[in-house]
Amino acid sequence: MLFSIAYGMTGSVGDAEDLVQDAYLGLTRAQQSGTAIGNVKAYLTTSVTRLGINHLGSARVRRETYVGDWLPEPVVVAADRTGPVEHAELSDSLSMAFLVLLETLAPAERAVFVLREVFGYGYPEVARIVGKSEANCRQIFARARKRIAPGAQSADLAPPPPARRTESEELARKFFAAAEGGDMDALLGMLAPEVVFQGDGGGKARAIARSETEPRRIAQMLVGGFRRVRILGASLRPAWVNGRPGGVTYDAEGRVASVVELDVADGMIRAIHAVSNPDKLGHLGPVSDIGRLPQR
Repeated sequence: MLFSIAYGMTGSVGDAEDLVQDAYLGLTRAQQSGTAIGNVKAYLTTSVTRLGINHLGSARVRRETYVGDWLPEPVVVAADRTGPVEHAELSDSLSMAFLVLLETLAPAERAVFVLREVFGYGYPEVARIVGKSEANCRQIFARARKRIAPGAQSADLAPPPPARRTESEELARKFFAAAEGGDMDALLGMLAPEVVFQGDGGGKARAIARSETEPRRIAQMLVGGFRRVRILGASLRPAWVNGRPGGVTYDAEGRVASVVELDVADGMIRAIHAVSNPDKLGHLGPVSDIGRLPQR
């Protein structure tokens, strides 16, 4: 639960794990000093949230100089739901699209919104956790909802139900097969008219320079990308990424090269998010260098 809150606030697996560790260290110090803690869960929730607010202040400065589009670190679960499933419950809670929207919020707004909207805390609890009045938290939440509402859709937050999950998985399978086979017509038939393609290389790996919204251009990039994957001896394995269908690309030596997430709604793909920044893939295993850009 603590990791879920921290990840919802930071969009980073590594930072979320650090915040949780810091919260537990704070708890240990408090107990060793003789501080009486009546509710450990409430103490840790408050601690990790406030640590997250402080962290976001410095993270915002770093992201002002970020190269290209910013996407969160992916939380990946194998398509068959077997093997390591650390943080799997979180992967069903926040899509990449929703985490990108949360980036528009100020630290306190994000904390209030995540606690209230994602984890269902009541206003009295939210006020206690963030250290503000209940009335103020209501105002903050209303302001945050208004700010992100134009770009938000329910599919960004709620995980797909089991029936939709199966349909989405099948659509993803056909989509990747069409991309690998160079079937432009099939790809265009699966892309929503308002589709968006975002890539995050962080200036360290190959990625599109800016978001692409033209379906034919997106289809061409996908076909070209899969052709390059084959040439390099890499392969894509199906996976669930932040609760959505997607895949992980591995090089010939089994190292992680990139992660792709597909946002599916009404039987169409409305967003594609591809993370190739090596700094955001290390928690998934050894990272490949096939997509790295030369250092300046």
